[in-house]
Amino acid sequence: MSAARDPRPLTGEPLALDLLNTRWNREGVTQDLLAEVDGLAVWLAANGLDGRFTADATTLRHTLRARDALKRAVDGPLAESAPAVDAVLDHGRIRATLGAQGPGERAEFADDAWGPGWLAARNYLELLATAPDRIRGCAHASCVLHFFDTSRNGTRRWCSMAACGNRAKASRHYARSKDA
Repeated sequence: MSAARDPRPLTGEPLALDLLNTRWNREGVTQDLLAEVDGLAVWLAANGLDGRFTADATTLRHTLRARDALKRAVDGPLAESAPAVDAVLDHGRIRATLGAQGPGERAEFADDAWGPGWLAARNYLELLATAPDRIRGCAHASCVLHFFDTSRNGTRRWCSMAACGNRAKASRHYARSKDA
């Protein structure tokens, strides 16, 4: 798998959701970008993290742990999933800084291999603080992708109108024409 080619159908979501979207369905078969280290390299590059973190087996293992924790948090009750997300967050911290540009923050990790997963978990907290009701799973029954709804009225239902939205419309049209 080339680091230049990202095979996922939905990219560009906030980091937490983009990590969840490393697993998707294609023609009824689950695909997993993070099935191997090469896929981690693709994901790191897609999110501008490739210059900061190494795509290796340890980073992959920790990133998968973060993805699993985030999946539980997004798809289930927060009370039950919070300990798993907190376990990921335990591997880093935000350090306040003061530089020539003024005050700032820098993420620090005891082990850099936790960095990508930690940043995704931290991003999830930011999304929850911003608009928790805008974190959504695609409404198509066979789609497992997630997105952050940035539509003006907050009614986006599909990961992509061109893919899942169109399939749903076609199914409804077929059902109406079949009944007629």
